[in-house]
Amino acid sequence: MSESFQPDEKGFYGPYGGAYIPEMLIPNIENLRENYIRIMNSESFRKNFKTLLEDYAGRPSPLYYATRLSEQYGCNIWLKREDLNHTGSHKVNNTIGQILLAHEMGKKRIIAETGAGQHGVATATVCALMGLECIVYMGETDIERQAPNVARMKMLGAEVRSAVSGSRTLKDATNEALRDWIANPLDTFYLIGSVVGPHPYPDLVAKMQSVISGEIQWQLRNKTDKSDPDYVVACVGGGSNAAGSFYHFMDNPDVKLIGAEAAGEGLSSGKTAASIALGETGVIHGSMTNLMQTNDGQITEPYSISAGLDYPGIGPLHAWLNHTGRAKYLSVTDQEALDAALLLTRKEGIIPALESAHALAALNQLDLKSGENVVVTISGRGDKDMKTYMDRLQLV
Repeated sequence: MSESFQPDEKGFYGPYGGAYIPEMLIPNIENLRENYIRIMNSESFRKNFKTLLEDYAGRPSPLYYATRLSEQYGCNIWLKREDLNHTGSHKVNNTIGQILLAHEMGKKRIIAETGAGQHGVATATVCALMGLECIVYMGETDIERQAPNVARMKMLGAEVRSAVSGSRTLKDATNEALRDWIANPLDTFYLIGSVVGPHPYPDLVAKMQSVISGEIQWQLRNKTDKSDPDYVVACVGGGSNAAGSFYHFMDNPDVKLIGAEAAGEGLSSGKTAASIALGETGVIHGSMTNLMQTNDGQITEPYSISAGLDYPGIGPLHAWLNHTGRAKYLSVTDQEALDAALLLTRKEGIIPALESAHALAALNQLDLKSGENVVVTISGRGDKDMKTYMDRLQLV
């Protein structure tokens, strides 16, 4: 990937990124910044990472040609099936990589934040695998609507701590995790779940997730003789599955990169999480990026039917991709996501996570042509969202 899409030494993508952190966290961040590239490039890390991705997570995830969905849209729709990974989403790619980093750095206590619960489950899973203490912060609202994942985390031995401030969702869980890290800087590793936070986390997570686009290239070549698709479409909250899906295509302008963010009940409704469409530049959770805020700089409470997209900001890489025009970000409402989820389920027998349903819904906003290859990343499976589907689609 060219330098234009890599962060500089201070972690900036253009004007976005950096590390805006309390003084007490500077030693932790500097220690990670100074060592993550060295560790990730070491032969032992690369071997262990590859082995665990293949033998434990179940990679490569399939690139599936969706025949009936392709007929629906009049082009070739390929689904990158991250929902088939162990733990049910793309999140395990990153947690495996970061737990290896934590182990190499001698950390014994792991903290994480989670919205939809997928990152929390993936973190609890790798902590159980490595025998490490695990504490997951989750908004009280998300704990209620993602009960199956909460149960999985607890069964795996994690302690789930409720965030009860603000909107009691992902933003607030992240706030609590950062407070914990400030209080416990020496023995604790913060396993961030997306391409957000202070440098080097956005770069670190993007590199971990780049396995997605790397696989898409060789899988598509094997199936079509073309390694690069015409479109790559992925949902965006913080943006880790999109960053991983876009990573190997950023230097090819012929590949259209499409991010789908959560419009909630509509861009003008006051109940939305569309930080690209409505956001302005500001600092959230340690980095400069696009976020929703009031005129006096107070962060706006986000809303989405999807717990994993219910975040008022976006990763700085995505802010830069939007700024440069390299990627296009479309806003998708709750209802559009629900309709897209039902369409995939009825056409292909695949129930997607509500996050992934936003990416599927974005297809309706694209000018797709016959013969084009369109890859949509199905970032997670829909088991965790069945209560919402049951309520909103009146399935019972």
